[in-house]
Amino acid sequence: MDTALNRNQNHLLAALPAVEFRRIAPDLELVAMLQGEVLYESGQVLQHVYFPTSAIVSLNCVTESGATSDIAWVGCEGVIGIPLVMGSHATPTAAVVCVGGYGYRLKEQMLMQELRRTGGRRAGVMQHLLLRYTQALMTQLSQTAVCNRHHSVEQQLCRWLLSTLDRVPSNELTMTHEHIACMLGVRREGITEAAGHLQQAGLIRYYRG
Repeated sequence: MDTALNRNQNHLLAALPAVEFRRIAPDLELVAMLQGEVLYESGQVLQHVYFPTSAIVSLNCVTESGATSDIAWVGCEGVIGIPLVMGSHATPTAAVVCVGGYGYRLKEQMLMQELRRTGGRRAGVMQHLLLRYTQALMTQLSQTAVCNRHHSVEQQLCRWLLSTLDRVPSNELTMTHEHIACMLGVRREGITEAAGHLQQAGLIRYYRG
């Protein structure tokens, strides 16, 4: 596995000192992350953490009726499986790939082994980075709650587009209105109307098919 390549693909991995990265590098597994793939369900015991490189994963909640709503998105800046860092082996949210791509997977045992190795009075950089990322994720959750409560569908769509484009290398996305509506927890017609307004304003262009 090419160390330089790995360290540049995910911001958290790239920020690790060489000595800490070398310890986990042999156990990092490159995996394809397909759009719509469920990495784990709500309440499921976590077996791996994922460091996305080109994929984007949504963390979502599901109601009793089956309706879903995204509460956060994770791309190359972060990691999927934060509950493990906080001492839990299960999560109240599901993790679903919303933009297909690749990522690196690390077994739960290897992560915990590394955190125990660098824990205590002299916490390692990985533990420090994961805790800082947890704070950033909590900030994103707070912003999502405010946006979902007080912003229009058009504003929510704009936020989603900007957040997603921040995490992908191009300005093009392959996504249906239905898929976006499902992630935002709104009606498809609302997304179609909002996207139409943005296209008329010259801010986006979208095509069918």
